[in-house]
Amino acid sequence: MREVIEKMVEEAIAAQWADVNVIKEKRGGEFVIDDVKPYVDVVNKMKAVGEQSKAVIRLHVDSVNAHYEILRSLTKTVRPEDDPFVEHYQTPAVMEILYEEDEGFRKSVEKFIEAIEKGEAIIGKEVVRRYGGFYGPTCVVDFALIPGSTSNVVNQILKTVDIPKEHKEAILAAKSWAMNTSYGIGDVFAKELEKGATVSEAVKKEIEMLKFIYDQPTEAQAQLMESLGHESFDVRKYMSEYKKRMTPAVKEAIDDGVHYGNILTVPAYCVGDIAHHIAQSTFNMCKDDVVMAVIESVSQVMESTLRANLDKFENEFHPLWVATGSTAVATEYILELDGFTAPMIVDLLTKRFHNYVQLYPARDAAVELHNHDFMDMIYRGWKLLDKATRARNGSSEELKVKVGEFEVDLSPVHKNEVLMNPQRYAYPGCAISVRFSALMRLADYPCLLTSEPVTATMMTNVIALHKDTPNSPARRCKDCATAALIDTRHAHCQWREAV
Repeated sequence: MREVIEKMVEEAIAAQWADVNVIKEKRGGEFVIDDVKPYVDVVNKMKAVGEQSKAVIRLHVDSVNAHYEILRSLTKTVRPEDDPFVEHYQTPAVMEILYEEDEGFRKSVEKFIEAIEKGEAIIGKEVVRRYGGFYGPTCVVDFALIPGSTSNVVNQILKTVDIPKEHKEAILAAKSWAMNTSYGIGDVFAKELEKGATVSEAVKKEIEMLKFIYDQPTEAQAQLMESLGHESFDVRKYMSEYKKRMTPAVKEAIDDGVHYGNILTVPAYCVGDIAHHIAQSTFNMCKDDVVMAVIESVSQVMESTLRANLDKFENEFHPLWVATGSTAVATEYILELDGFTAPMIVDLLTKRFHNYVQLYPARDAAVELHNHDFMDMIYRGWKLLDKATRARNGSSEELKVKVGEFEVDLSPVHKNEVLMNPQRYAYPGCAISVRFSALMRLADYPCLLTSEPVTATMMTNVIALHKDTPNSPARRCKDCATAALIDTRHAHCQWREAV
């Protein structure tokens, strides 16, 4: 276990810095696919050790290489409008490989599709609630089963279907950490309603869309991209080539007894750094020195904290817990340097969300998902910081913040020249909101704070140790910031009822 823990920490840190270093070097410039090579190089060093499944690690490594090489063959760059979707082409292809390899799984999916057709009451209620902002800010593609998420609705429908439990778990995983198309629940309903359809007509259109993404995943994804005006590359060619390249790895995983839910999950989440996190939109956002400094210092806090506690980790979940906890603490700490706290921001963004619903009723289903992620992150950080500051009280002792029993090293924040000199980035005498304003940019895009390359890398390592147990979606209370502080929506979550 010690070997696995050390390996997963080193791989995760390397993945984070592969992204951050490229972004720091290239920010403000023009993105090309070849810019992501340092991340690909890091992934190619991943190996199974100890009791880890080689087939699981192969799914991760082969997917990243296939994604990189296929994109290079199809385009020189990806425009910002198209980059959010680059991690949505993998699961549809893998779903179809599983359909072809296992007729029984395909039949289970067909029964699920029939249940979608019969699930008008469930689907109608949920899409009306999402359209009207009933749940408050939510994450339509959340990796848990929170209210308003697609996986929440999929779980409700799956409970009505008589198919093998393992197949239910795989279908659920396919629309959580795995991303079976870019579709989020309620999107068709909202747009049809705003175009003049009746509620009944709009619900029927929604049902047809949900059936389509499971029946013909790659064609559904292609049509979704056409409807959004995607133009960076030929998505059908991408998915066709990806399917060919990934078939051997998927077959090996099947033969190795890897749970279908994990086969669907691993290949998707790990490719997002290529033309999404390392991408033109990120290069543009990080032109701002303060935004770049936040990402860099939070990454340094994570690395320093992981290394300082390495000998204390007792199982494979501790590093993941500490990695995400330390970045949450660091981000909240920077927010508090300007006199703001997580409860204030959750209040602000929740109020803004309700105005946004009224301004843009046909908004995209995913529009507030990263705001939700950001709020969850800083709320977690605030709870840990609050506990530490209460304990320190009025003394002059050094602030000691812990994630469980693991102490967080916040010194990189104070050593950061940019963050400690906000007066250089605004009117010097009144520069009291500089760091806050940078964090509000990151509230729309916190992927390198949460951090996605780190969690993707660590989760693959965890799944490789538990190949026959579905690891997504997370079957636990996510402690959503908005639900904990403002909205009383706990009764609408599905975490305890997960199939």
